[in-house]
Amino acid sequence: MKWSLQELNKKHSVEFETAFDLKQELTSREPEILDVSEVVVNGRVDADGGIYSLNFTADYTLTMPSSRSLAPVEVPMTLTVSELFATSEYFEANQADLDADMLFILDKDLIDLAESVADNILLEIPLRVLTDEEKQSDELPSGSAWQVLSEDDYAALQVKTESEVEEKSPFSQLDGLFD
Repeated sequence: MKWSLQELNKKHSVEFETAFDLKQELTSREPEILDVSEVVVNGRVDADGGIYSLNFTADYTLTMPSSRSLAPVEVPMTLTVSELFATSEYFEANQADLDADMLFILDKDLIDLAESVADNILLEIPLRVLTDEEKQSDELPSGSAWQVLSEDDYAALQVKTESEVEEKSPFSQLDGLFD
């Protein structure tokens, strides 16, 4: 779904409810994504004298590998987005009143909803994905010559290793020599 700026300036406000199949685009841009359900989007786009406001919510389900076991996990997501757009001409004319960090400067006279939805989904990819069993268990994966440690376990192991190194030091026998 795309809107020309001319159309938006005439209507001033457009409400929408649509669905997108973004699986191919998202999986090609992010290899961690195994699958994406249909993305249901509803919201509105408003035009106000050179500033265009896009507000929408998107509901979808990502299938991603578990952070621990790499097993596929379905992660239901809801995304709420509010973006402001302006043309480069409008921005240059009103630069003193506008904050460039708060606006997207349009390079064409078009607002593309599918592009905005895909970009925002990629920004909201969760870093920690666990299966239901992994959420219930504190057991971390391990193998014959390796194991995954939590930060607390790693810190405890470091303290233990440092004390063993001190005990095995040839100079450890000299401790207390001059006391």
